[in-house]
Amino acid sequence: MSNVLFDIPGPRARMRYRLFAVIGILVVAAVLAFIVYRFYDSGQFTARRWEWLEYAQVQRDLANALLFTLKAFALGAVLALIFGAVFAAGRLSDHAWVRGISTFIVELFRAIPLLILMFLFFFGLPALGIQMSSFMAVVLGLTLYNGSVLAEVFRAGIQALPKGQSEAAYALGMGKTQVMTLVLIPQAIRSMLPTIISQLVVLLKDTALGFVVTYQELLYYARYIGTQGQFGRPIVPSTLVVAAIYIVLCLLLTALATYLERRNRRSKKHLAGTDTKAEEIALEADLKAG
Repeated sequence: MSNVLFDIPGPRARMRYRLFAVIGILVVAAVLAFIVYRFYDSGQFTARRWEWLEYAQVQRDLANALLFTLKAFALGAVLALIFGAVFAAGRLSDHAWVRGISTFIVELFRAIPLLILMFLFFFGLPALGIQMSSFMAVVLGLTLYNGSVLAEVFRAGIQALPKGQSEAAYALGMGKTQVMTLVLIPQAIRSMLPTIISQLVVLLKDTALGFVVTYQELLYYARYIGTQGQFGRPIVPSTLVVAAIYIVLCLLLTALATYLERRNRRSKKHLAGTDTKAEEIALEADLKAG
């Protein structure tokens, strides 16, 4: 099938693709080199612009900003996963009114930009007499937006399973809840895991929008320290430091996804080996009985 849909490239085509790849790498390297040169030429790498990192108070404040980012991410991730699971089940419900309400909520919050949700919670609700902290505004925005996306991921993952899985479970006398929780969801999670982790990475980066509603996370602190004249207004160095922290956090999430995927593959191999061994024992017993 792969040969029908795509012709295997010949020697000239492979050479052409390699040439394009080399040219692309050179262009990207040239752009990065130009950016680094402009930073150097404008004095962004001078010691005065980076001496703020030597102060203990600045280090503590940066650690607190990182902690605030992780708090918003952790709570937002847990609530988004719960929200997604609940409304994915609602969209798969046998009751039309449950499907309708769940579809409306998921499509509504998936269509509204996350920044607007945070604005509505932090600036809009107080106009109605409901006070909300910046932390709760960020967490609720992350929960509703990313939870709606995860709801679609869960629904698509469950519906992608072969229908024979649910039919066999129903034939054994299981109810809808048992089929969903004991048969479909455990299998769907394995295939959905890379997408779930990818969405959690998006959620982690979305916490940076909290600085707009004065939530004191990493980007908020980078903006604050970058405006301090006593340090030479190091807006570029502080932004680079925060970007490096976000890169490390995203790499840790990616490493977690890789570990879970490898563990899942080992589990599958173990189960396959167990099934094969059981078949061999059964076959040997049949031969002895015959």
